Amino acid sequence: MKMEKRGNRNKVVIVGGGVAGSLVAKSLQFDAHVTLIDPKEYFEIPWANLRAMVEPTFAERTLINHRDYLTCGDIVTSSVVNVTETEVLTADGCQIAYDYLVIATGHADHVPETRSERLDQYKAENQKIKSANSILIVGGGPTGVELAGEIAVDFPEKKITLVHKGSRLLEFIGAKAADKTLNWLESRNVVVKLEQSVDLNSVTDGYYQTSHGETIEADCHFLCIGKPLASAWLRETALKNDMDSQGRIKVDELLRVKGRNNIFAIGDITDIPEIKQGFLAQKHAEVVVKNLKVIMEGGRECRLVTYKPLSSVLAIVSLGRKDAVAQFPFLTIIGRIPGFIKSGDLFVGKTRKQMGLTS
Repeated sequence: MKMEKRGNRNKVVIVGGGVAGSLVAKSLQFDAHVTLIDPKEYFEIPWANLRAMVEPTFAERTLINHRDYLTCGDIVTSSVVNVTETEVLTADGCQIAYDYLVIATGHADHVPETRSERLDQYKAENQKIKSANSILIVGGGPTGVELAGEIAVDFPEKKITLVHKGSRLLEFIGAKAADKTLNWLESRNVVVKLEQSVDLNSVTDGYYQTSHGETIEADCHFLCIGKPLASAWLRETALKNDMDSQGRIKVDELLRVKGRNNIFAIGDITDIPEIKQGFLAQKHAEVVVKNLKVIMEGGRECRLVTYKPLSSVLAIVSLGRKDAVAQFPFLTIIGRIPGFIKSGDLFVGKTRKQMGLTS
């Protein structure tokens, strides 16, 4: 099935409905004929999903159907299997022509297609936590640390063990922040085991073996390790030579795919030398929106804006509902002050407002 241009408006196709792709679609819907292609029917605020595991009703605000913010544009619920110089082919057979293409597929995350199914998934995860006396968390990056914090605060009676293969937690930020985080977790009776891994394929009656030969008893576990980039599909497309050895798309300072004038890439899938964070993906989206508006208006090249990566790591990792650890360029702090910035609402109200919705 072919999807053709409406009137004389430029056709902008966005592949991926995460934090970056959804913002581009929302921002350009009245300036072009926008088509958003995503395997799911909704946008999820990713940095808030761990709160939804301990409080499922929180997901009512963090899961947003694409149609709620994209009122003027096409939504194709499918995955993309091929890209040519002029069109995109989806798994369900749609051929969608484009004048401009934005790739924002991020990391591979297998979640349900519908919002209601995702809400049910959070309820099931919550029940898993509630019914367990002891919980194992595998992975000590931001996801594992934030999940441990959420459970420790909301369910202080649970016995939580966090196993991490690295020499310290939160290796993407400084050692001082990692040490403060470790102290915070241990003060909430979370047992942290560093420089160890767990073989999840050899679990016997709730007993897990670590690489050091230790035995951990847990009623359930949560795997919180990095997800692969959602870029494998590109290796058979016209963009197969526009990727680096790690599967990231090579972009220029305007966030165009290098050597191409009408194809952009944003978010985690790019080769920009910076930590992959949601708020940076949103900044990518803002740059591409500005540039596409200039280009579609026939504006001069000098009006295009460039993306400048952060020169130092800026991060806030929430620790339950009131605390957080924050690394700023010249300061690392933990406690209620960074918690006030992020941990209460997890920027959900701000993000919803950005998407044109009530907070």
